[in-house]
Amino acid sequence: MREMIRLEPVFKQMVWGGNRLRDYFGYEIPGEDTGEAWVISAHPQGDCRVSEGSFEGKSLSWLWENHRELFGNMEGEEFPLLVKFIDAREDLSIQVHPDDAYAKSHENGARGKTECWYILDCEPGADIIVGHRAETKEEMKRLMEENRWQDFLKVRPIHPGDFFQIPPGTVHAIRKGTLLIEIQQNSAVTYRMYDYGRMPGGKPRQLHLTQALDVVRCPHKDSTGERITSHGAEYDKEFLVSCPFYTVEKYDIRGTLELEQDQPFLMVSVIRGKGAIDGCPVNKGDCLILPAGYGTARLEGNLSVVTAHC
Repeated sequence: MREMIRLEPVFKQMVWGGNRLRDYFGYEIPGEDTGEAWVISAHPQGDCRVSEGSFEGKSLSWLWENHRELFGNMEGEEFPLLVKFIDAREDLSIQVHPDDAYAKSHENGARGKTECWYILDCEPGADIIVGHRAETKEEMKRLMEENRWQDFLKVRPIHPGDFFQIPPGTVHAIRKGTLLIEIQQNSAVTYRMYDYGRMPGGKPRQLHLTQALDVVRCPHKDSTGERITSHGAEYDKEFLVSCPFYTVEKYDIRGTLELEQDQPFLMVSVIRGKGAIDGCPVNKGDCLILPAGYGTARLEGNLSVVTAHC
């Protein structure tokens, strides 16, 4: 089909959220504690709707169920990926995600969660948590029980443009002052390990220490991968990651890019600037899908996009 699938975001208010999704992207957010915009999602907790065109008003899950040809007739009960913009005004909980096998057997057949982050903006001196220092599960349990989180966690400084792949079993946390785009498996399974003693609504949020001890990789190993940059006359292309679940690339366009869509589907998220795709205006924060059979898309303007496909 030679028609883009443009989607409306679904917003999530969080105890750690802020208002930068409005200030940075111009979104009409529901409150000053908006932590996430699910911008390409068919998850039951946030099912995006098509904003215009032949399928206006239909949900992405409905398209997956009723027009699988748009996605190259891929197999699977659910649309496989999910894209979010995340604004952390405060620290997120220390957490970990399971893999597919563990989630299937312990979370009613749900998917596991592999995810990746591209840092869009952050405050000076900002950092995140990726990984831990424990050599064994016994040491990990002891450090957690003794509340020695500073000894346990690996804290890493961040800057705009940094990229992190977060495989299942990786202890991690986005920290305050960070704005990023996240590409992930279509899953909402998260095991909280520590939440700073916060009491939203007068009650602590649930922790999942037993599950976390089950799934955390110990010892931690950093996910390695090479970012590869290539250049065209009017654009720069950066390969960010490829894993069994997704391939992610970024394009910085200063003129025109002819982008060949030869995948079952291609997700496109505008993270900077403005321009047009095949003559249709796009601005920072716009997210869409180029379906199967779309062919070559012409991107024009001064903008940056992140693309992802299975």
